[in-house]
Formats: sequence, structure tokens, C-alpha cells
Amino acid sequence: MHAAVVVFPGSNADAEMIRTLRDVLGVRTSVVWHGESSLPGAVDLVALPGGFSYGDYLRCGAIARTSPIIGAVRAHAARGGLVLGVCNGFQILTECGLLDGALTRNENLRFDCRDVYVRPEGDSPFVRGLPRVLRLPIAHAEGRYVPPGGDLGALEARGLVAFRYCERDGALTTGANPNGSLGAIAGVTGGPSRNVLGLMPHPERMSEPLHGGEDGRHLFEAIVRSAAASAPAASLSGSAP
Repeated sequence: MHAAVVVFPGSNADAEMIRTLRDVLGVRTSVVWHGESSLPGAVDLVALPGGFSYGDYLRCGAIARTSPIIGAVRAHAARGGLVLGVCNGFQILTECGLLDGALTRNENLRFDCRDVYVRPEGDSPFVRGLPRVLRLPIAHAEGRYVPPGGDLGALEARGLVAFRYCERDGALTTGANPNGSLGAIAGVTGGPSRNVLGLMPHPERMSEPLHGGEDGRHLFEAIVRSAAASAPAASLSGSAP
């Protein structure tokens, strides 16, 4: 498997993403600057890490969507290649139209940094084989997910909800939702085969024992399994070196 981590001005979780993929999972990992216009050859996964791209001016991710590399990310997703956007990466994916909906200001109007619980839902390459509940850290001020037109039913009917905030036992409660996301949504999928995931919590910051837990590692292991299962197709998914 070959992963590419895209770095924007203001990214601050790229080191954790690279370490998790390269050092914890043993995945061949390339680093791609946002100003490049192509991805390395034969890339299976493109990861957009968290942070504050371009200082979050205008809207979170609004300027990053104009970066030259986004065209290559779009093409990779259209071919069925895996794309993961975490926190600010999620915001970028919604801004460039690879995922439906928008990330808005937290309901409490505060930056929130703590561990939360999420439960995987639906069927996508990112959730297959995951435990029923994951404990993951959040660190955001604009994490309140709103589906297009506020129509949660349409999003659910299309099977695009990937993760919801929950209690430790998996129960959905108002108190478990840290930002007021509609439907307690923590992550959604998109793309031709639900091959694009946007997730607000940070799995790369809970991927090895020194983090206090390894729940995030399960998500990356699911990605590795999915990439292995589709290896012939994935080998054709990268842009020219």
C-alpha cells in the first residue's frame, strides 16, 4: 500500500498522520506539498490532515480548496481511490465538493479539545471490521456538521453517514454530541464507492499506546485491508510521478 499525505500552509496534524501510516502501520508514505499538481504514482490513499490551512481565513478549508493538488485529489477519488480528510481535512473535502454538507461553528461557540466516543455506521472501506465504539480525540471550533439543505433524512437514505458521536456504550444522547452536529454526525462518506471519508475526531492521535489508546489504529487497519482487497485497481489509481 502507498499513501500520500497532503500538507497545506497551516497543517498541524501532518506529523501524526505520517507517523501513524509510516511507523505504526508500516505503510509506504509520501508527503505532497499543496502546491504540487500531481500525486505520486500508484497511490492507494490520499490523506488530508488536520490543522488550520491558510489560517482558516474566509472559512475553514475555503482557500485550501483552490490549491493545485486538489485537482489530482478529485481525479484520484473519481477513480475510486481512497481519500481520508481529518478535521480540517474534512472541512477541505466539503469545501471542494468531494463530500456533501458543511462544517459550521460549534453550537457552544467554543474550541473543544477532549476525547469523545464515536460509533461506525453503514458500509464503506473505512468502517468494515471496526469495533462497535471508538474513543478518539477532537480539537475543533467548527465541527458542527450540517447536511445539504439541513436534510438529514436524504443523507441517511443514501447511506453516507459513517460515524456518529455516542456514549461509551454506543448510545446516542445529546450529551455525547460535542458540537451540535445534526444527527450527531462525526463523519460522512462520498465518492463513487463511498471511498472518500471526512472525520472530525483525530484517529492518528489515538493510534499507539503512548497516546493513551489505540482505537484510531483500527480505522487505519481497515483502510489497509480495503486497499489490499482492491490492489489491482488501486495500482492504477495514482497520477504520474
